[in-house]
Amino acid sequence: MRLALYQPDIPQNTGTLLRLAACLGVGVDIIEPCGFLFSDRHFRRAGLDYHHCAQVIRHPSWEAFLRHRITGRLVLLTTRGSQRYSDFGFRDDDILLLGQETAGVPDEVHSAAADRIRVPMQPGMRSLNVAIAAAMVLGEAMRQTGTFPAAPQSVQVN
Repeated sequence: MRLALYQPDIPQNTGTLLRLAACLGVGVDIIEPCGFLFSDRHFRRAGLDYHHCAQVIRHPSWEAFLRHRITGRLVLLTTRGSQRYSDFGFRDDDILLLGQETAGVPDEVHSAAADRIRVPMQPGMRSLNVAIAAAMVLGEAMRQTGTFPAAPQSVQVN
């Protein structure tokens, strides 16, 4: 399971997503260009010191990402998704694709996804924060596939 961030443009969200990925042992693909520098203080603050633990691959473009991707089904999180994420059958090699916070993804990227899923919301609401939506969907995907990190072994003290 991986997260793929398409041209992220809010450093705090990217930092939060890298922290999430590091804590859950999920790889991250960052598809550039980004709307910020990786030295941005907001990015560093949101990721705390976890971003160094994240397994990140940076791709200079969408085309480079597609060339590098070996396996895995692209599953796009989008408000235009036809299926609720909670009704979707995830696989452990899925790549959860997240669009730009301000613009989503272009039609070319939208059409490249194998599946398009959405988080159901109240009528009249436009969208959730991308990091919140990713956490919800990633949690369900890991639950379905049994890929959460193993619980630490308890130590008995005599």
